[in-house]
Amino acid sequence: MAAPEAAARKRRLKGHFAARAKRPRGGGRQLEAGMRGILITCNMNERKCVGEAYSLLGEYGDLLYGPEQLSEPAERLSGSEREEDEEEDDAEAALRKEVGQIRACTERQLRRFQSVESGANNVVFIRTRGIEPENLVHHILKDIHTTKKKKTRVILRMLPISGTCKAFLEDMKKYTETFFEPWFKAPNRSTFQIVYKARNNSHMNREEVIKELAGIVGSLNPENKVDLNNPQHTVVVEIIKNVCCLSVVRDYVLFRKYNLQEVVKSNKEDMQQNPSNMSEEQNSTAVKPETMEKNLKQVIQEQE
Repeated sequence: MAAPEAAARKRRLKGHFAARAKRPRGGGRQLEAGMRGILITCNMNERKCVGEAYSLLGEYGDLLYGPEQLSEPAERLSGSEREEDEEEDDAEAALRKEVGQIRACTERQLRRFQSVESGANNVVFIRTRGIEPENLVHHILKDIHTTKKKKTRVILRMLPISGTCKAFLEDMKKYTETFFEPWFKAPNRSTFQIVYKARNNSHMNREEVIKELAGIVGSLNPENKVDLNNPQHTVVVEIIKNVCCLSVVRDYVLFRKYNLQEVVKSNKEDMQQNPSNMSEEQNSTAVKPETMEKNLKQVIQEQE
């Protein structure tokens, strides 16, 4: 009887592990609408990038928000349970290990920083909980800009993502009508530019997206103006597959497009918003409101 039971158990386990192999990477979690976090680009080595991100974000996260409160580890197995484990065959022991990994994965979903599958090569997405991504990333860049201390090797750009929605024009318009309010709704007013990047997506029209988003900014306050030299705010639009990642950031020019490597290289004289150190596109003059739509095509800058 023992042999048939063992064979049946192994068949069940075989099906279990076959199903597990079909699950997406990243602990079964992928970037999706509704998430907030930090989008990070890197130079090929995504695994090392994740490690650097955890280290850097953990350091500054603890500084700004205090040490993360982690749940207590599970209690050790009793002596009798250990003896039972030793009697189980390898397949059943593997199943128990898998159950433990599922529990650990569930706990990780509640962590302050958690990597999820981004959907694009050389791009890492760190989902955040209980923090403001834009404030954290700005603090990191401000510190690096001041100290000129290099803290990463493979991380290139680090963009806070304050909101996400489905990457379809109607969804984006509906979402940004509310999302843009803290920066652009009267009585607030600001100069701005828009930067756009799409990865693994072919159904979005770049100029159409820019026209619509700029129209929304203008409708919130007609005094909002485009400025390509030194805008107060930069609207970041990052599309990956069917997810649109959005943020409105400060000091985009000063912090070299939020590139950690370039911020370290820069010097204080260069960072006084000197037009001679900017690209030709950035060096354009601020546009008048009546010519906003025409010049918006220039505002969108391809990233990297």
